[in-house]
Amino acid sequence: MARATAPVRTRLIAAVFSFTALWGCALSITRYSIPEEMEEGSFVANLATDLALEVRSLVQRSAKLDVIHSKNYLDINKETGELVIREKIDRETICMTKATSCFLKMDVILENPIRIFNIELEIMDINDNAPVFRRRTMHLDISEATPPGERFSLTNAVDADVGANSIKTYYLSESNYFSIDIQTGSDGSKYVDLVLNANLDREEHTVHNLILTAVDGGVPPRSGTASIVINVLDINDNAPLFSQPLFAVNVSENSAAGMVVMTLNATDLDEGTNSQLIYSYTLYTSEKTQELFSLDPNTGEIKVMGVVDYEEAQSFEMHIQAQDRGANPKAGQCKVMVFVTDLNDNYPEVTIQSVKSSLTEDVSVGTLIAVVSVSDRDSGANGQVELTLNRQESLPFLLKKSSEGYFELLVSKPLDREVIGKYDITLRVTDKGSPPLAENETITLEILDVNDNAPAFSQSFYTIHVVENNLPGALLTSLSAFDPDLNENQYLVYFIMEKEIVNTSMSMLFSINPENGDLYALKTFDYERERDFLFHIEARDSGVPPLSSNVTVHIIILDQNDNTPVIVSPWRAQGSVVEEVIPRSTDKGHLIAKVIALDADSEQNARVTYQLLQVSDASLFSLDQYNGEIRTTRMFSYRDPRQQRLVIVAKDNGQPALSATVTIKISTVEHVLSFSETTELPLEYDLFTDLNLYLVIGLGAVSFLLLITILVIIVLKCQKPKPKAFKIPPPNRNSVISRNSMISQRSSTIADSTLISSDAYWYSLFLAETRKGKVVMRQPIIPKGAGYFVSSIPRSIGPSETTDSRASTLEAPRRELP
Repeated sequence: MARATAPVRTRLIAAVFSFTALWGCALSITRYSIPEEMEEGSFVANLATDLALEVRSLVQRSAKLDVIHSKNYLDINKETGELVIREKIDRETICMTKATSCFLKMDVILENPIRIFNIELEIMDINDNAPVFRRRTMHLDISEATPPGERFSLTNAVDADVGANSIKTYYLSESNYFSIDIQTGSDGSKYVDLVLNANLDREEHTVHNLILTAVDGGVPPRSGTASIVINVLDINDNAPLFSQPLFAVNVSENSAAGMVVMTLNATDLDEGTNSQLIYSYTLYTSEKTQELFSLDPNTGEIKVMGVVDYEEAQSFEMHIQAQDRGANPKAGQCKVMVFVTDLNDNYPEVTIQSVKSSLTEDVSVGTLIAVVSVSDRDSGANGQVELTLNRQESLPFLLKKSSEGYFELLVSKPLDREVIGKYDITLRVTDKGSPPLAENETITLEILDVNDNAPAFSQSFYTIHVVENNLPGALLTSLSAFDPDLNENQYLVYFIMEKEIVNTSMSMLFSINPENGDLYALKTFDYERERDFLFHIEARDSGVPPLSSNVTVHIIILDQNDNTPVIVSPWRAQGSVVEEVIPRSTDKGHLIAKVIALDADSEQNARVTYQLLQVSDASLFSLDQYNGEIRTTRMFSYRDPRQQRLVIVAKDNGQPALSATVTIKISTVEHVLSFSETTELPLEYDLFTDLNLYLVIGLGAVSFLLLITILVIIVLKCQKPKPKAFKIPPPNRNSVISRNSMISQRSSTIADSTLISSDAYWYSLFLAETRKGKVVMRQPIIPKGAGYFVSSIPRSIGPSETTDSRASTLEAPRRELP
């Protein structure tokens, strides 16, 4: 009635009658009951049926739902007339109080005519809320001196649900020291107290962690928990304790000031000031000990403060207490024994007596070098010493103990100054302390030299090549020997060991500088006369007695192109022209003449080739460049002049090349005249000069034997019925035998002009001429100093068959060629 009259007072008087009529129609109330938390769209009631209304009138009369003093949680389905849930309903939100009943009031309003229906919807509680503690963690501080039975209030849990769904009971996690006591208030709420059941000991459990659980009476029940943290407060009920009543520690003497001897660590089970300790000496500790060692009152460190000497005191006794800072302080005591360890603080000493500073390298093994004594002022193991040589395995010395504390330094191996000339002998004396101390003493020993090494050349055999025509006094080489000795023992003198060759001493051919071994040639060598020399050079030191060694020297003379070829055939007087007469009917290829040149050099320098330098008609004659044969290349014609002139050059193969020329004048006649007598032609070439005496003797012997052989052959030939004349095969039927042929005295054969100039010297030359089938061999004339030999065969092949000959002249009857 109050809800209706309030708006009536505020409206116009004209509307009073209308609202009065409507209020009269709404006096009847329809009630429904539903549980909270129903889903949206859930069916509540059929308003059309319950209010006796037609369903279609709900639309026609614009039915609407008006919720009083609350949010609109419901709605009318105008098509079916049903009342449905529009939004979930939370009873605890609508009804904030703990009342057991909770109603939601609303009006259903219809228009045309206006009609109001009052509806009350009771929201019934369900167990949708768990108990919740206002404080999830509760802290309590309880002294360990609190007696059992003491109670402590705890914060209660709350549950938004009502009735049977509210908090029913509490549970405490298992504990030997605590339990809970549940109380029920006048409004039915539950309260809980924490009760101490046993004495607390902070040293055993500093903190106790408990879980308090609140459980409601719903089905199924819901619960909430809170943590209870109990801090046990300390009281000074424990005295400080050391880990052991007696400590023993070693301290080395001469320990540096400030060195920590040890750190005491007493423990107090209490906390805070009750566990803070102060360390101090008791009255039982001597003043001397307190002067040598300091004690830190806060950390318990014992440090060296004075000089600790083993010889003054071997141990120290300390009585130390640890006291806490509690209101009623408590203390604990211990004893510390400090034992002083003796240090090896004295170095051993070495004294050297009767020392020798030098020895000759040839001293015998066992020679005394020095007497050494050792000592140490320490005692026990620190005073026991050992004397050794550094690198003893590589030194030729040893130590021999002669008596207690005395040693002899002796030579143990042969000495060699050339290997090591000076020794720094280090004597090391070491005691047996810990750590050991050592002292070194060095003896310098110089090894004196003796002449025990002969000079040595770098090579055992020297081969020296010298080109002929060298200048007298030319340096050939330097021969140096090495002597590892010292001073006069290494001063070397060089000289040539005397040896005669053909009554000539080596010292006349060569000279050596006695100081540095430079070898010189004293004369100019000629390869054509001397090929090599073999002798010895000796190097001798200046020691006493002197030592020496020698080396073999082989001097090889190398050839130089220093000899010009000499044309020996065809023979001609000095500067004259050689004349040849041949018939004009001479056929092509006819041998006109043969040029032979000799060269005293060797190998390539003696290899002679021939060339036409000038020729009147190049188409008429040809010259073989190797054997010097001049032949016709065609027959003479009536147009060819009767006289032809040829200039032939003989050139060797040296560098630079040397040459000689010969001019041949060829005259052609209709008939060739024969010569019935021979003419001895002088050879005035100074080809062979300064023959070696030995070679002359050898060649003479060979010539004599050859002459005897030729005479025997001649005698045998004369015994035949008719001796056969020597004949040179003609190149063709009409050819005429050339007058220029060579035959050697050694083999008496006609030469083929092959020139061999080798180590042997040829000693004869024959000129052979043919005149119309008659062969004339001229008396051999040995030129002055001759040293040449013309042969038709190589030196390695024996002589060919000889022709019939006499001692001076070989003649054959002239015979016409068929």
